[in-house]
Amino acid sequence: MAAQFHWSRLESLTALELHEILMARVAVFVVEQNCPYQEVDDMDRQAWHLRMRLEGELAAYIRVVDPGVKYPEPSIGRVMTLPRFRGHRLGRALMAEAIRFTELQYPGAAIQIGAQVYLRRFYGSFGFDAVGEAYDEDGIPHVDMLRAAGSTPHPTGA
Repeated sequence: MAAQFHWSRLESLTALELHEILMARVAVFVVEQNCPYQEVDDMDRQAWHLRMRLEGELAAYIRVVDPGVKYPEPSIGRVMTLPRFRGHRLGRALMAEAIRFTELQYPGAAIQIGAQVYLRRFYGSFGFDAVGEAYDEDGIPHVDMLRAAGSTPHPTGA
């Protein structure tokens, strides 16, 4: 079955759609990663939310935060695939769709992310380069990465 992408602003999500997203984000980022932190934040109100559905279920999620909120550039974050759907390269399709959408929404803008360090190569394969040193965010090593406007993916993923 083909993946279905659904882009929404927070105010256009139904209560049930929002509940599904928040349940999944807490399950992955708080419970699974054993990282107690304020998962729901004010950036949700200033972001586009992408839900990827497969077989009628939420399979993956990502958000694109407006420029000037977290970074001067638009920012992609909360990248996740639910456990039942892992191992099928959905993260690649999700990131490709998020980059495509972000470039359409904010033409000519770079894209910045705060990536978990162990995913540096994954994001590098989409044209993101580390900017600065690794830092601790809620007990997990992160690094800021930037994808220049009009960038193309790195063939080696590095």
